[in-house]
Amino acid sequence: MTEDTLSPASITNGLETRFIGQNIIYYQSVTSTNDIAKLEAQRGATEGTIIIADEQTAGKGRIKRVWLSPKGTIALSAIFYPHITLLPSLIMMASLAVVHTITATANLTAQIKWPNDVLINGKKVCGILIESDVKGSNTNYAVIGIGLNVNLKLADLPEIALTATSLSQEMGKVIPRIYVVQRLLAELERLYLILQSGGSIYEEWRDRLVTLGKEVKATAGDVKYEGTAESVDPDGSLLLRQPGGKLIKIIAGDVTLRE
Repeated sequence: MTEDTLSPASITNGLETRFIGQNIIYYQSVTSTNDIAKLEAQRGATEGTIIIADEQTAGKGRIKRVWLSPKGTIALSAIFYPHITLLPSLIMMASLAVVHTITATANLTAQIKWPNDVLINGKKVCGILIESDVKGSNTNYAVIGIGLNVNLKLADLPEIALTATSLSQEMGKVIPRIYVVQRLLAELERLYLILQSGGSIYEEWRDRLVTLGKEVKATAGDVKYEGTAESVDPDGSLLLRQPGGKLIKIIAGDVTLRE
């Protein structure tokens, strides 16, 4: 087994969590870890169950985009059964967990681009996709999918080489993915327990957003907006100040930073 090989035993060995990652389902190659996680959640998998793969062949990004997850990345999905009031905080939890993990394992500074991307030096290193099943006031499950470029060779992927990066590319050396996975799972659990106990992670998430104060183009459904990303609400919504002075609230959408 090489130092960059993932397996359930290698991940759980020394993993300092109470429940996240204590049950791991591993695949060498899979279409989408989120799709499998949703099926496992419907079958009653324990909270904190992780679906992880060395490679995703049909990884999903937001707005029906494809997320490339070849070998050298971390592609995982975590199953949660949160109270419905915690759903808006899950994207904050996941993105902060990634930022903390990057700092701890690679000593790199990462920032968050609203709503779900993590950047290093302005380039995308991680994407997050949260899918949930809600009926009435009850959350049947929530799945957090994380795709993190650890040892991805961007030279092999010219279609994203200008907009993406990886931890190894930024550091100039390969990083054992096992350490990154273990730290990521520990950070997810730590932040989730804060939320469950009534604590807030909103302020730190807000302060890590590279989007705020920038001129942006925003898309919400079929509607496009331009303006200054002024702030974010505790529910995760973006507050956009339009050129005419009107402040609008974008609950879900996509943002491009204007040059």
